Formats: sequence, C-alpha cells, structure tokens
Amino acid sequence: MYVMENDPAFWDISCLTVPYSRYILKEYIENSQSDMYADKQIRLMIIRRDDEVTLGTIDITDYAPLHGRGAVGIGLLEPYRGMGYAADALALLCEYAFEFLRFKQLYAHIPADNEASLKLFAGNGFEQSGLLKSWLVSGQSYKDVVIMQRIV
Repeated sequence: MYVMENDPAFWDISCLTVPYSRYILKEYIENSQSDMYADKQIRLMIIRRDDEVTLGTIDITDYAPLHGRGAVGIGLLEPYRGMGYAADALALLCEYAFEFLRFKQLYAHIPADNEASLKLFAGNGFEQSGLLKSWLVSGQSYKDVVIMQRIV
C-alpha cells in the first residue's frame, strides 16, 4: 500500500498531492472499521497466488448502500501490467460486489487516454455512459474522463 500510494504516476487519478508516511497509513489501517458499511469503502491488495507477491490494489469507494453502487479503482505496479492480473482482480471484485454484497452497479472514472483501462473495464462488462470534460489536471493541461458503468 505504501508503494502504491506514494507512486506519483497514480496521483493524477487519485487527487493526491503529497506522499503518505508509513505512520499515516498505519493510522488509517488501525482506524478503519474493516466494514464496508461503516467505512463506505473497501481496499484489497492484488496478490499473486503462487508466490504471494503484491501486484497492486483494487478498491470500491464512494459506496452508497441506499443506491447499491460504488466506484471501482484499480492500480497495478508497472512490472505486472499487461499480464491479465488486473482482469482477474476486476472479475473477482465484480463477482463479490454483485453476488455477495448485492450491488446494483459499479462505476469507474477513467482518463480518456488510458486505453488499457478502458479495454480492461469494457472486457469486464462495463459500458461507457458519459464523458467528463477537462476533469483531471495532468501537468499543464486537463484530461477528459470516461464514465464506465456495469449495471445488473
């Protein structure tokens, strides 16, 4: 988690502007209720089964129990991208959300130029439902963001 949160490559989409210390992350974990209904989010680590190496994170945030929806975020460390790990993790998260938690929908905000993520979500049954213009700052310019949804 420390590596993922402090990788500036993820800051454009996470809205972070400063790194987290180990102390702050430890406090966050200790103060978490570990209950999606209390925390309104769940963060999971993506672990490779055969050697238990941490590959990245996947989470549901902005959980709205009344509406049965949440936002999906996923991030893989650079060496593990393009190997199918993200697709497997997203498929498992969708199964958990729709079958066990009884969600009605999941959604994601994806930078319009992130073709790999758009393909990942489309391959897991998400459909484009909107476009947010100039939504994320990136360097000296702004990027559009595609809204992807999977509704059951």
